Amino acid sequence: MPVKIKLALSLLVALVTAIAVHYQHALGHDRIQYVVALLGAFMIFAMWLFPEVKREESAGGVRRNNTAQ
Repeated sequence: MPVKIKLALSLLVALVTAIAVHYQHALGHDRIQYVVALLGAFMIFAMWLFPEVKREESAGGVRRNNTAQ
């Protein structure tokens, strides 16, 4: 995934996380707001840490041909 898309997605996740934490705090859910904050941070961390899957031509050991037979 290109860096620009990762950055935009990270900012979107951070924004949604901040809104959710604020909403949980307003409701008085002290523990849940920390769970939401940690989950949001983990999602951003995982997106940057783990590479995306790149598939080769063969999937499952079976060669795929582009020509019709």
